[in-house]
Amino acid sequence: MDKNVMLYGGHQNNNAHTTENDAEQGADERLRSVENALQVERDWAKATLNSIGDAVLTTDLSARITYLNCVAEVLTGWTSLEALGKPIDQVLKLVHIQTYEPVPNPALRAIDENRPVGLALDCVLIRQDGSQLEIEDSAAPIHDSHGVTVGAVIVFHDAKHSLTRAEQLAYQAHYDALTKLPNRFLFAEQFARAIRLAKRHDHYVALLYLDIDNFKFINDSLGHTVGDSLLQLVANCLSECVRATDSVSRQGGDEFIVLLSEIEKLNDAARVAKKILRALAMPCCVGHYKLGISVSIGISLYPDHGANEHSLLENADTAMYCAKKSGRNQYQVFSHDMGNNSRQYNYKER
Repeated sequence: MDKNVMLYGGHQNNNAHTTENDAEQGADERLRSVENALQVERDWAKATLNSIGDAVLTTDLSARITYLNCVAEVLTGWTSLEALGKPIDQVLKLVHIQTYEPVPNPALRAIDENRPVGLALDCVLIRQDGSQLEIEDSAAPIHDSHGVTVGAVIVFHDAKHSLTRAEQLAYQAHYDALTKLPNRFLFAEQFARAIRLAKRHDHYVALLYLDIDNFKFINDSLGHTVGDSLLQLVANCLSECVRATDSVSRQGGDEFIVLLSEIEKLNDAARVAKKILRALAMPCCVGHYKLGISVSIGISLYPDHGANEHSLLENADTAMYCAKKSGRNQYQVFSHDMGNNSRQYNYKER
């Protein structure tokens, strides 16, 4: 009796063990099936991303590279093996086209702001071998199933190969042909964007209106070729004196505007004006001539000196004329007691 019970109990344990094994085998098969399906999906996604014409690059939340397709390898000069795990700024190194100052990476902005963003204007990619490449790109945050940001994806391409005739005309309509700086039309767009951001984040925007002292005399006596070279030199100098988030534009003739966005106080604008005056104080070689250059600068501040482009430009222009009347090679901050008398300054003495 006891033996039968023992055998019966042993038989039950064997069945339980068999059932447990079957369950484990079934779970393993389901796991392998899921893994195979995921691998197929990954292979399909990889094949798709490698077949498109754009470069694709992804990062984790700390902005380190997690993937780049074959087009991204070609454009950046980095292989996947070299790039994986590296900071985005090392692989996708972006600088301002004139100053070569680093430009905020759109992947970092997409993660920080949790929204799609585009590349700033006037940027180039520095490839691994040091060569430059003009690119156009956009970035967007990557979310998990719960909507939490876990990284970013960047899509970019070689801008030169995408320039249609219409785009070339659009570029020519927005940039000065001589200095390659934004012209007054693009400046108006940049100014409007800066004012919107200033209202949203409660900070100041400054306009620096600059005019080259005695430019007419130099241009008339030494020739237009020297005058054009001088304008290019000043344009480069101004670009080197500002941040990547600021903008320098040529309004026409020998007049330039520096747009300082996101400043905290008037002293920030004054500091940039002093920096410009110092940078231009050293004699420079233009062609066969060694010239001394100076500029007169007028400053107006949003919202203290105006709420729109017209009033701020007019007031900065007024302050610039006061700087000329006071002896040139200096800056003046607009004040309401300046009035319009300064605009009667004799153009011939400019």
